[in-house]
Amino acid sequence: MNRLAYIFLIILLTSCNYFEKQKVNSEDLLEEELQTFNWNDVDTYPTFDSCNSITAKQESKMCFQNSILFHVNDFLGRQKIVVSEDVNDTIRLKLIIDNNGRLEIEHISIKPETQNQIPHIDSLLRQSLKGIPRIYPAIKRGQQVTTAFELPVIVRID
Repeated sequence: MNRLAYIFLIILLTSCNYFEKQKVNSEDLLEEELQTFNWNDVDTYPTFDSCNSITAKQESKMCFQNSILFHVNDFLGRQKIVVSEDVNDTIRLKLIIDNNGRLEIEHISIKPETQNQIPHIDSLLRQSLKGIPRIYPAIKRGQQVTTAFELPVIVRID
């Protein structure tokens, strides 16, 4: 009987680990979760009030980009730009919309010829974006996030 109690005690002591719950570190779970989804893709793109009614993701993105382009082109069209030679350039604006909806120009790519013909084109582009309507930031998993866009602006002056 003593031997049976001894075996029972050994089984009881070694099986305690079976019932022990493993603790899960929340930081490990967060790190694993962050690595599983695509940070370059958002659930909804930044938007303006005029684009809010569009539900399709790609159409919403196009509405947003077209609204910015319209605003920039409208501003540039009202300026009295005089050139000595024809200008035909695609200027690339790298824009950042932060998680509060603030727009910032990160970089402007302009050909040297265009810069020579219109030395103040950089300041005109920056000024054109100052009067832009309120931007609602992009959403990723229910959180407002910062996004970056590259916007081509075609400049043709004959």
